[in-house]
Amino acid sequence: MTSSARAAQDPAQPRRKDARLNRERLVTEARALIAENGVDASLEEIARRADVGVATLYRNFPSRDDLVRALYDIALGELGTVREEIVAAPSAWDGVVVYAERVAEWLVADPSLPPILRRMSVIDPSYRPAVEFETFLTSLVAQAKRDGDLRGDVAAVDVGMIVTMVGSLGTLGEGYSGQWRRQLSIALDGLRGAGLDRPKLPGRPLNANEFQATVHGLTRGAKRRSTRGAARD
Repeated sequence: MTSSARAAQDPAQPRRKDARLNRERLVTEARALIAENGVDASLEEIARRADVGVATLYRNFPSRDDLVRALYDIALGELGTVREEIVAAPSAWDGVVVYAERVAEWLVADPSLPPILRRMSVIDPSYRPAVEFETFLTSLVAQAKRDGDLRGDVAAVDVGMIVTMVGSLGTLGEGYSGQWRRQLSIALDGLRGAGLDRPKLPGRPLNANEFQATVHGLTRGAKRRSTRGAARD
């Protein structure tokens, strides 16, 4: 019997595939629910949305902290792909822009990330697999300053904080998250060296009515989340 024939008859293969798909669905639904309700979201609800039993969830993630750590590691793996694009940028400043745009976009697209990152800092403050990337960013910022493209009093942490603040728009609802590119461009203009040209801002600002609608929508959303939380309690 050939190896391919044996593989076709191996009953473990479908089980392994099902287990992988179950885990992928759990990760997807965990991210979605954490984006809505934070890292204390119901594990039972995550399992229900993933269409698996609670026992399956606990086989994959024995505790809530295990789930958060897994989501954290997956997120950092996604972030790692940005480094190649940064290295390929024509200048250090362009690399800073690539970093800022990709990470802000990443945070806006997945509002579960900020609460996951915060919880990991509580679960295991010493667990810092991204420290090498932080060192890389520090050297990139230093080079951009030497080139005169980045103002000399800016630190890498400043850049990281700006990106995090812009990325947090994803947690405030669609009306805010649709503005992230424009707001990031304004922030990047503030980081540029003196006397350098500033590119045209992307998109358009919200008008007064749109801004008020966005604020009111956020308020209603917060009230709904509060009501759901009280009902669970």
